[in-house]
Amino acid sequence: MEVLIVGAGPTGLTAACGLLARGIAVRVVDSAPRPATTSRALGLQPRGAEVLRRLGALGDLPQRAADVRGAGIHVNGRKIVDVGAALDAAGPRLLWIPQTEIEAQLRERLAALGGRIDWNTPLRGLVQDADGVDVELGGERVRAKWVIGCDGAHSQVRKSAGIGFPGSQLTERFLLADVHAELPGRRGEIGTFLGVGGQFVVMPLPHPDGDLWRLMAPVPDDHHDELDETEILKLLCRFAAERAGIPDLRIDRAAWTSVFRFNRRLADSYRRGRILLAGDAAHIHSPLGGQGLNTGIGDAENLVFKLALVIGGRAGIELLDTYSAERRPIAESVLSATSIGTRIGFAETAAGQRLFAALSPLLRIPAVQRRLMRAASQLGIDYRHGPLAGPTARRVRSGPRPGDRVPNIPTRDAEGHDAPLHSRLGTGWAILATGDATDHLRQAAKYLGVEQVRLITPATGTLDDVCLIRPDAHLAWRGASAEEMGRWLDTALCHEERRSV
Repeated sequence: MEVLIVGAGPTGLTAACGLLARGIAVRVVDSAPRPATTSRALGLQPRGAEVLRRLGALGDLPQRAADVRGAGIHVNGRKIVDVGAALDAAGPRLLWIPQTEIEAQLRERLAALGGRIDWNTPLRGLVQDADGVDVELGGERVRAKWVIGCDGAHSQVRKSAGIGFPGSQLTERFLLADVHAELPGRRGEIGTFLGVGGQFVVMPLPHPDGDLWRLMAPVPDDHHDELDETEILKLLCRFAAERAGIPDLRIDRAAWTSVFRFNRRLADSYRRGRILLAGDAAHIHSPLGGQGLNTGIGDAENLVFKLALVIGGRAGIELLDTYSAERRPIAESVLSATSIGTRIGFAETAAGQRLFAALSPLLRIPAVQRRLMRAASQLGIDYRHGPLAGPTARRVRSGPRPGDRVPNIPTRDAEGHDAPLHSRLGTGWAILATGDATDHLRQAAKYLGVEQVRLITPATGTLDDVCLIRPDAHLAWRGASAEEMGRWLDTALCHEERRSV
């Protein structure tokens, strides 16, 4: 087989859909007996939604997401920050929807592309050589040319490949429950409360009856680890009263409960030969800001368009090193930001809680809110300093530089129909230009394949340069000379490098 993907979560499914859309055969396996039914991660950030849209996998998730209009921070019963005040109603929004729904939409797209998932198929071990990887799957032995480990924090792919996963466990333990309960007046807003004894968080979940909520709170260490559902719910009701001023929280029933700790870990490498890691197999951190699921989806998109070029013989194997070079710094930044945010926002000590209360007024400033939401959205990610940007990124004086996500400008097709640029981007490359770009299109097709490149025209104005857009909506190259673009592609695709692993 060409590619074995281990793990059928959002990262693995995104990778599988991306490869199948490019005509590359994949097999997806997962050790679980069936798809997960508990909600787990929450929230599809704007960047994640863009990736799924390019794959044709977004479906009706925007319509099914909970209508969350803002987030309030409350200290000692008083709302001191209304984060929703800075939201741009016309701009990209976080889709407040559980991971299970996102996975179901991706599975639907996978099936439409001809793929399937082999459940109850654990990976036991693997051994690679220069030409492929021998894999033991349960009682079956298979050989794949490439293996992508998307099998989570306890990744057997990562362990079998001998890739280190250093890091630490954050000290706080958390209670979590998805419950059917009556919380009048709170629908449509995430509530974070700081009161006596610590924090309490209330989040609405999409449900036809509008009564499904996620409750989360740090729990003191004097409570033992083995808490059953009854004990978790009892503690959450107590914390609701003590910390959030909700004295009579009435829970009808629980859909899911959990006790967990946050970990902060980052793989030493994202690639070892023909074995690659993505998502939680490569990095884990606090779920603050809904970054984990979305970072994994971004990993998968970045990886598979490069892997497809290598498999198709259009790029040298060394192109895969740019995957780690571009994505690992993103994970490092997310780990740092979410760890700091968790320690401040969910501090157990009195000093930590006072710091949280002192910093909260900063969040009243609309500019601060917009900056934080922009960071959480992942729309500001760039690869300017990555190996594919090169010196051309430094020569650009205005507008997007190579490595930047391209702006979603209005475009017009040959029939005169207008549409935003990002709605026209699929899983291929694009030339964005005004005027005659025939030579550029020919050069791009020579290196990338005729079927992989399309021409897009802005609806208004004139572009000074011709822009080559990568399949992940980042600017690859901009300039005037088609020959110069060809030289850039020849270098970027590692045509002169060794092709051995």
